[in-house]
Amino acid sequence: MGTVAYWVLKAVLTPVFLLLWRVKVEGRENLPKSGPAILAANHQSFCDSFFLPLVVMRKVTFLAKAEYFDHLKTAWFFRSVGQIPIRRGGGAASERAIFTAREVLDKGNLLGLYPEGTRSRDALVHKGRTGVARLSRECGVVVIPVGIVGTEAVQPLDAKLMRPFHKVTVRFGKPMQMVPAADPNDPLVDHDHAKCRSFTDHLMHEIARLSEREYLDEYVTKISSS
Repeated sequence: MGTVAYWVLKAVLTPVFLLLWRVKVEGRENLPKSGPAILAANHQSFCDSFFLPLVVMRKVTFLAKAEYFDHLKTAWFFRSVGQIPIRRGGGAASERAIFTAREVLDKGNLLGLYPEGTRSRDALVHKGRTGVARLSRECGVVVIPVGIVGTEAVQPLDAKLMRPFHKVTVRFGKPMQMVPAADPNDPLVDHDHAKCRSFTDHLMHEIARLSEREYLDEYVTKISSS
């Protein structure tokens, strides 16, 4: 039912979005037509999660903060648009998020992630979390860097409603991939955090370029509204 609801909502919302906003797509040829992949994007507005899947022909599944699913009035919507609830935080919570993401990829699906971990309050792309590199390495999948431009004007960080008639550009970069783990059944045996960090930094610089933003080598400060 979730898959059916996803495509029904997309069929209904796509013409509405294209009417209200000037949406431009660049680099669509970099998207795989089949098989698992990670779409790693900058995150500046709540509506990023609407515009990114809007321009992708395949279903995109996002990992979303579990608080969105705490209310019946909104939980049905987030599930319908392909989002999976996760509890954020380090340690066990991070490992559960990685496990959930692996399940999505193991099914051959597209996974949408924001490596910064939360929305940025400034006009910068910040240091990324290394979970995206771990997933690429442990699942043997490519990462597509994505730059989203213009959504901060459509829905500023603290705004409740989306503002029409702004231009939004979604750019897909060339695929990137970590060297797969030697033993997929026990990928942590030869895990090298330094290599994951280097891959993630390279990825974030590419996302910054695609999104026309400067890169800041500092993590985003988490806020309760993100």
